[in-house]
Amino acid sequence: MKNNKCLTFIFFLTTLIMGQPIPQGDILSETPLYPVPADMTFEEYQDMNRRLTIGLALSSVPIPGIIHQYAGEEKTAKKLRMIGIGGLVSILTGSAMLKEKGWKESSYDIMILNEDQENEKRFEKIPVNQFGDDIGYKLVPLGKESEGSGGGLILLGAVVLACDVLYDWFHGWKTIVHKRDAVRFKYGQQLQVSVLPEIDFLSQSAGLEFSLNF
Repeated sequence: MKNNKCLTFIFFLTTLIMGQPIPQGDILSETPLYPVPADMTFEEYQDMNRRLTIGLALSSVPIPGIIHQYAGEEKTAKKLRMIGIGGLVSILTGSAMLKEKGWKESSYDIMILNEDQENEKRFEKIPVNQFGDDIGYKLVPLGKESEGSGGGLILLGAVVLACDVLYDWFHGWKTIVHKRDAVRFKYGQQLQVSVLPEIDFLSQSAGLEFSLNF
């Protein structure tokens, strides 16, 4: 009895699967192929199909030059990367020039954890509420003071790096839009649309024939 039920279930699945329509064409290439003008270069074809949404998505990766690289501006992207590297080197150099002077002073009580110097951590005990004799504190990490002439290099590197990324974003977005518009305008002027009336006296019908030529 159980074998008959299993055979019936297998037969049902086989019938269901075989009854499904088989997709035609390559399932990995579902984008239809459209005709393009004969004199359009591959670079222009790429410019026409660049998406501003992809450029905006790439902005989540703060790497200088990434938007201009997607826009096809390889030279500008390389310059922006070099400027970004310069800003990063400035930050690292300034950080190396700074030396820790000691713990910062505080007007609040200090709580010390791990009293060994390597792992020592200090917190300010800032009172936030009181219930009778019980006082609630907020623990705020206390840092160390630094000395040296590296602060200016760190600030300079941070400004250069931020301006570099912002320029890549806004000018890169503008470049994508401009290139798309330029290609569409160029080949849009070459489009020739003709409208011809069609009248069939035998079938007593009329219509219009549209043709689009480059």
